[in-house]
This record gives sequence, C-alpha cells and structure tokens, in this order.
Amino acid sequence: GAGELFTRYGVRSVSMDDIARQLSISKKTIYQYFKDKDEIVTKAVRARIEFEKEEYDEIFDSSHDAVEELAKVSKCMRKDFHEMNPSLLFDLQKYHPKAWAVWLDFKNKHMRDSIVTNLKRGIAEGYFREEIDPEFMAILRVEQVQLVFDNQIFPSDQFNLKETQMKLLDHYVHGIVTEKGRKLYMEYLEKEKTLNQTSNN
Repeated sequence: GAGELFTRYGVRSVSMDDIARQLSISKKTIYQYFKDKDEIVTKAVRARIEFEKEEYDEIFDSSHDAVEELAKVSKCMRKDFHEMNPSLLFDLQKYHPKAWAVWLDFKNKHMRDSIVTNLKRGIAEGYFREEIDPEFMAILRVEQVQLVFDNQIFPSDQFNLKETQMKLLDHYVHGIVTEKGRKLYMEYLEKEKTLNQTSNN
C-alpha cells in the first residue's frame, strides 16, 4: 500500500498518516512493525525491485529472439511508467540513502546485465549491429532510464515521464538494430497495437 502511494505521489509528499489511511489501520499499528518511514521506503523499494526482476526475467525466458525481448520490455515500461511520479528517484536519492543504494545496486547489476545479455543475443542473431559494444551500450541505456527522473533536465511540467521514457527507448532501439532487426521490431509493435485495438473493442 505504501509502495503504491510512493509511486503515484513521490516519497516525500507521502506521510505516515497517508499510509495509515491507505491501509485503513492506525499509525500506532504501523510502528509496531516498522521503526520509521525510512524503513518502509527501503522495504517498498526492495519489494518493487523483486517484482520487476520477476517481470523482466519472465520476458527474457519467454521471448523467441532479442527483438521480441525489446518489444515486450517496451510494453512493460509503458505500463510501469504510466502512473509513476517523476520525483520518485530524486526523493530516494535526497532523503532515503538506504533505499537509493538498493535502486543503484539493481540498476548497475541486474538491469545492466540483462541489457548486455540482450545485446549479445541480438548480435548473434543478426538483429543488432555487430560493431556495438554491449557493456558500453548497457551503461548508456541504464543511465538514460534514470536521466528522465532528473527534473532539471526534464522538468515535469514540460515532459511527460512515460512519453519521454518511450522516446528514449525508441531512440536506443533504432541505434542498435540492423535493417532485419528494425523490420522485426516494427512487426512486433504492430502486432501489439492490433492486439490492444482488438481488446479495447
């Protein structure tokens, strides 16, 4: 419940009273299980990351090729960033160093390793350009994801978080694919669009 509030409104603007109201319990009850808000934030971030690991691992396990992985990640990101508050990562960095350390560990290990694996697979399949340096591109990509949360670079009153993340992903994809890979990526996106239209009708 706290995690949902943090995602939607940012961490700083959510109080212990807000969390108690969201869960329909007293603040006293919360303090029986958690020392303070910082502990709740850290555990909420850990829980969110575990969920995302499972979600992305499932994508990599079920995809037929590296391009399908990218198309599914694109769909996943659209869903994940839909209601996310742009101040979320800034709040963690400034006010909750333990939770920030958990995020950095996830970004610099799990996310980066997953991208390196995807790039190597795509190169081997002939869908990604063979001259790409997977380690370099993986660092660039994870930093892109974090960059969008920087309000000085992308002010939230001018840039929509989800739309900006999707533009950067699109830019990244078109920078790594071969012509064969680009065609396949567009096919997957078209298929996804058709499925969405069918389910909405």
